[in-house]
Amino acid sequence: MIASVGTNRELGAGGELCWRIPADLKRFKRLTTGHAVVMGRKTWESLPVKPLGGRLNIVITHNENYQAPGATVVPSLEAAINAADGYDIFIIGGESVYAAAMPMAGRLELTRVMAGCPEADAFFPEFDPAEWAMVTAEEPDDASADPPYRFETWERKN
Repeated sequence: MIASVGTNRELGAGGELCWRIPADLKRFKRLTTGHAVVMGRKTWESLPVKPLGGRLNIVITHNENYQAPGATVVPSLEAAINAADGYDIFIIGGESVYAAAMPMAGRLELTRVMAGCPEADAFFPEFDPAEWAMVTAEEPDDASADPPYRFETWERKN
C-alpha cells in the first residue's frame, strides 16, 4: 500500500489529497511505475491524468456498467488481485480500499506528513506498530519543506 498520511491518519478532503508535495508525487511515480495500481472509483475519478501511465490501472466499483477508459474495472478487491496476475500490486486508495487490503498487505510505503488536515473526510486505516517493522525512514532533501514530512517503509512482521 502507498499513501500520504497526516498526523491523524488523514488522506484527503472532498475527493482531493490533503497535500500536494512534489517529492511525494515523484516517489509515488518511481515506486509504482511498472506495477499494478489498485484503487476505488472515487480515487480514479480524482486523478488529474487517467490512466496513470506505465502502470496497470485497476478500478474497483460495484457499478457493473462503470467505464474507466485505460483501466480494468472489477467488482471487488479479490477480483483486482486476480486481474493484477503477474504484477506487484500497489493499493493507492481510497479509504475503504485501504481498509479492505490492510489485513493482506505486506508493505506500507507512507509519506508521513507532520501536519493535520482539519477538513479531512478520508483516513488511512489504523495499524498496530507491533505487527510491523519500519525498515526505512528517509528525511526529505529539503529540510525546510512545508509541511514537514518523511518517507517511511514498513514491512509486516512474520
